[in-house]
Amino acid sequence: MRTTTTLTTLLTSVQVAGFVAAGYLRLDGVVPDELNDQAIDVLEAGIPRPPYGTPVAQAYPEGSFARRLIELPAVAGALRSLVGPDPTVDHHAVHVREPHEGHAQPLHADAIIDTRMDAFDVQLMYYPREVTADMGGTLVVPGSHLRRINESDTGRYQNLRGQTRLTCAAGTVMLLHHGIWHGGRRNDSSIRRYMFKIRFNPTVPQVRLWDTSDLDDPAVVAELGRRFPWYEQATGRLEVHNRVRLWRALTNDPSFDVDYWTTRVNNRPGRIA
Repeated sequence: MRTTTTLTTLLTSVQVAGFVAAGYLRLDGVVPDELNDQAIDVLEAGIPRPPYGTPVAQAYPEGSFARRLIELPAVAGALRSLVGPDPTVDHHAVHVREPHEGHAQPLHADAIIDTRMDAFDVQLMYYPREVTADMGGTLVVPGSHLRRINESDTGRYQNLRGQTRLTCAAGTVMLLHHGIWHGGRRNDSSIRRYMFKIRFNPTVPQVRLWDTSDLDDPAVVAELGRRFPWYEQATGRLEVHNRVRLWRALTNDPSFDVDYWTTRVNNRPGRIA
């Protein structure tokens, strides 16, 4: 991924706050038809899998399909805003759901329990064809990424209020926090469903990597305080608390808070009576 991404392609503070709250970002239809038309043949043929931790430039040579995909301005700008310049490739995979497959992937997160609060990996999911409701799509539980689980701990859950099942236009890209609960739904259509995934590891501190000109926009606090339907009344507060902790790390602002919750529990009086 080139490190010369222009400022106009970077995410805004409101967009990054939305990612911190929901755990994902949709870029609908951003991949041009030219690439979408090539995608199926490329994915069917297979993309050589680089070793874990390979720099992007080595993992995907200049001019390759994957490199052109992640260098699209909207995609490159979003990735730089979230993981910074020169990330490494953790791994990639091509996921195919066959027509009338008859089963779905259990709800899961793509990692063992990960306690990092000041860093996260980003998973890019690219859909070269339109995904309709009968094709199943990728199920995502918004706001689940900071409730740490161990891979398929959530596999016994069938449905959660507010879950989303991706239907989208061809050329849509989703960027997910590595901890989000998700799963591939069964394909009830007569068309193969394709998804190409790349997981990126940051190599720089993820601090103010986006366009911060709107950092004081009230919409930032509104996004970070957002609730999702599956949250419990009391425990849902912990999700907001965890977002505040992450936002403090991303902005290098230890005083930021939503409704004073984090400030209160972090209080360490130092004055001598």
